[in-house]
Amino acid sequence: MRIDYTLQQPIALHAAFDVAGFTVLLGASGEGKSLLLRAIAGLVPAQGEPFGGLAAQHRAVGYLPQGYALFPHLNAWQNVAFALHGAQRRQQAMQLLERVQMAAFADCYPATLSGGQQQRVALARAMARRPQLLLLDEPTSALDPVTRDEVIAELIAEVHAFGIPTLAVSHDPHLAAVADQLVLMHQRQIVQIGMPQDVYAQPASGAAARLLGYRNVHRGHIDEARQLVWPEGGIVLAVESDVRPGTQVEWMIDPAAIRLDEGTDAVPVSVEVRHVDSRITQLGLRCGQARLWVAIPRDMPIPPTPGVYLPPAAIRCWPADSRLG
Repeated sequence: MRIDYTLQQPIALHAAFDVAGFTVLLGASGEGKSLLLRAIAGLVPAQGEPFGGLAAQHRAVGYLPQGYALFPHLNAWQNVAFALHGAQRRQQAMQLLERVQMAAFADCYPATLSGGQQQRVALARAMARRPQLLLLDEPTSALDPVTRDEVIAELIAEVHAFGIPTLAVSHDPHLAAVADQLVLMHQRQIVQIGMPQDVYAQPASGAAARLLGYRNVHRGHIDEARQLVWPEGGIVLAVESDVRPGTQVEWMIDPAAIRLDEGTDAVPVSVEVRHVDSRITQLGLRCGQARLWVAIPRDMPIPPTPGVYLPPAAIRCWPADSRLG
């Protein structure tokens, strides 16, 4: 389904892209993502397609706002039945709750349900409208990190089972990583669209890399010797880049590509943060006035006076004044 909407108030915003399967629109807070959903749902004035010109109640849209907006005085089946009509409302509501594995909680009130359970009831209520498009506003915002991945997996499985094109807006890279299609928004413009694996492999700018959750995204410039000058880090780095000398750039390096090194050519650093998990150790290193993240095997020893080496081939640069930056 093609989305093409233009807003003028309360902010100027234009977004055009296709929604296929489970599509995630990823952007920072304040970009207007939630406003775009409300415009598609007919809740704020806007021009666009589909559903342009129709009143909100006539749009074939299922909309899950942040917090799910369940009626606290109605139990689960009554919340779902609110969108239904006729003598079979309860039976139909129960069928929908069954599809989202919530039939056993039909008589429970929202306050007694977990965040993931509330989300499933809200999804059943949205599907009761028989929508052509499902809209999800920050579906992971109310979830704790421990249960987030499991709830996301359940949500996507349920959306696929219903077979309805779904647009979820979020600032959570974890949700973006499991999308069928990923759309990036920066400065209220669509800056990149593609399969998640392609977008993650080739972010179009430093801004895109930050949205995707990449660390080690910094600013600098290319000098006349085609080296990368990093003022914040207080160092000059060799790079393999075709960016012209004199260009202000954003640059990035994967934490796993940086090597700990005590040699004379190593950049001196100090360890500020250690984050250890079952496989790797993440080190937050102070380099000049900046922090540089390095990922090493968990059992790898850390030198008493560590330095780092940044392989030129691992450094990626984008012009900071490009359209996407």
